Amino acid sequence: MPDPVAVNSMFGRIARRYDLANHLLSGGMDFFWRRRLVAAVARRQPRDVLDLATGSGDVAFALKRALPAGTPVVGMDFCQPMLDEANAKKAARPARELAGLSFRHGDGLALPLPDASFDAVTLSFGLRNMADRRQSLAEIRRVLRPGGHLFVLEFSQPWRAVRPVYFFYLRHLLPRIAGLVTGDKAAYVYLNDTVEQFPDRAQLTEEIRAAGFSEVHSAALTFGTVALHQAAR
Repeated sequence: MPDPVAVNSMFGRIARRYDLANHLLSGGMDFFWRRRLVAAVARRQPRDVLDLATGSGDVAFALKRALPAGTPVVGMDFCQPMLDEANAKKAARPARELAGLSFRHGDGLALPLPDASFDAVTLSFGLRNMADRRQSLAEIRRVLRPGGHLFVLEFSQPWRAVRPVYFFYLRHLLPRIAGLVTGDKAAYVYLNDTVEQFPDRAQLTEEIRAAGFSEVHSAALTFGTVALHQAAR
């Protein structure tokens, strides 16, 4: 399991170039993945949303654009430098467009929130970095209201036909490119390892169901390299 201290330190080191690295390394597909997630959330018309492991806040900002004006959106992360980046982006945008958006420090294994706090929780590319996925899913379920929904956007195991090319890219090309962009090649070697070891769609579906969620289903994106899971509290 990932070491929380090491993960926190790693994200702190790459925070300033994190967005640029994501756009380059995904070939811009991160915009498409985010749109699919946000569209799924918007269809549920939640009264409020917690964006867990918000990082630099891109999903939180996208949710604000897609949901009715004033809908509360809380972006939460345990890495302060990432939250600093999110708040800097917020400060640079018109306040009237961001009413109800806030960023808070919080650990995904022990959320500083009361029970039944939100209609929806989103978690994008953060579940694989949790030291205990079962504990994180239990905490998410705790803070969701009955009838609320979980949305997990995460890397998955690609279709068999594309695996050789995909894993060659992950192991050999991506760390080198990321090292040039962020100055921290080691961080992306770690991230690639977590991608390769992460459960496939069926396995993660079972983990979410075992955590007490119902109506669990998923959709494969981009040759199965990414999956969007949805579940009800």
